[in-house]
Amino acid sequence: MKLTLHHVNYCSKDVPGMERFYRDILGLETEPSINPASRVTAKGYAGAVAFVTDGQTQFHLAQQDLGVAFRTGQPLNPLERGHIAFRTDDIAGFKRLLEEKGIPYADYGDWAMNGWYQIFFQDPEGNVIEVHQARG
Repeated sequence: MKLTLHHVNYCSKDVPGMERFYRDILGLETEPSINPASRVTAKGYAGAVAFVTDGQTQFHLAQQDLGVAFRTGQPLNPLERGHIAFRTDDIAGFKRLLEEKGIPYADYGDWAMNGWYQIFFQDPEGNVIEVHQARG
């Protein structure tokens, strides 16, 4: 199974301010592969998100939302502190790996982005990690 770094998600109470910072100070540009209209906003998170890139890695600058886990019935909230995200070509295989290693995960499925199947889990320090598979 292939696994590659896909994006870093930072949560903010001021998404436009964060976007200005990453554009003005770090020179990031709009992420061309994401159409903001492809977001799923009816499954527990409709906050503002800016998608920018350095040309290699995406940065998702998302409005902090402390209620996501409660509204979705999941044990982890990927929009409390943020997370790093990896893309895989075998989400089922990756879920089996986590199960074999005894690592619990939150299976959000096709939740925030059309065509992305997402799971979230924590490292030993409690940092949230996303692994997703793009469908189609």
